[in-house]
Amino acid sequence: MATTRTFLVLFSLACSLSLCICDDESNYGGGEGNLFPGFYRSSCPRAEEIVRSVVAQAVAREARMAASLMRLHFHDCFVQGCDGSLLLDSSGSIVTEKGSNPNSNSARGFDVVDQIKAALENECPGTVSCADLLTLAARDSSVLTGGPSWMVPLGRRDSRSASLSGSNNNIPAPNNTFNTILSRFTNQGLDLTDLVALSGSHTIGFSRCTSFRQRLYNQSGNGSPDITLEQSYATNLRQRCPPSGGDQNLSELDINSAGKFDNSYFKNLIENMGLLNTDQVLFSSKEESSELVKKYAEDQEEFFEQFVESMIKMGNLSPLTGSSGEIRKNCRKINS
Repeated sequence: MATTRTFLVLFSLACSLSLCICDDESNYGGGEGNLFPGFYRSSCPRAEEIVRSVVAQAVAREARMAASLMRLHFHDCFVQGCDGSLLLDSSGSIVTEKGSNPNSNSARGFDVVDQIKAALENECPGTVSCADLLTLAARDSSVLTGGPSWMVPLGRRDSRSASLSGSNNNIPAPNNTFNTILSRFTNQGLDLTDLVALSGSHTIGFSRCTSFRQRLYNQSGNGSPDITLEQSYATNLRQRCPPSGGDQNLSELDINSAGKFDNSYFKNLIENMGLLNTDQVLFSSKEESSELVKKYAEDQEEFFEQFVESMIKMGNLSPLTGSSGEIRKNCRKINS
């Protein structure tokens, strides 16, 4: 218990010391469905404190959880907008997005979401949406690992549907080409700068062997490895990821600091040590994205500032507000 209390105190200090973008309320509402940071100020004033506390305890138990929760927010927003659809289990006419190619045996942290929701329902029943919960958890995951903090626009409501096809078709795959990745971002209203900055979240977390095996052994379908992969790094990866088997073996997305949110991810790309094809092509394919990689590698504050801007932009994708959708009591199923 003492360890947990110490961790929470340190986390609170981190929140106050981390980079914070503090625009006034008008910059978050209007054209974005009237989302704004103070949405629960009266209806559930401890909402953010509760989310922060549960996320902090989860990350204290398993550092990898920070990246997992951030990834849930990303995978949710790219399908039907940021509406909590990813969290729904299959039931009735709903076919869960958890079974899609990007999520199956990969998306995790749903138990932590359940814990956060239970705590919120105990404090203020039927008030805080699962979509907002995910957005707050992503911000807190950044702060907990040394990354930036920001005021999260809130007021999303939860969808009453999911889209398995949307999950399969909208979320970039690890071996996609640069043009495919960019088109999947632009289809969501996000641009090249957003793509590069948001990819910087791969400075924390791990990826499965099945997601990068192709680069090691058969990048172009001719039995040859990816020539852009630094040779000693490739040798190290082959020890963890054989030609067959070991699909679930994990490797760090950022070999230098997988548990710390910093700009070393971009430094790795310059050294041809990006783990996924979708990482390395940011530096090797297009001059414009390569220049952004260099800028963020040289200036961590610049990366943090753009990451915050892009996270807010992504979090505002097609929110359900007003009387649309619902506030789920349980994030795994729609209200009966």
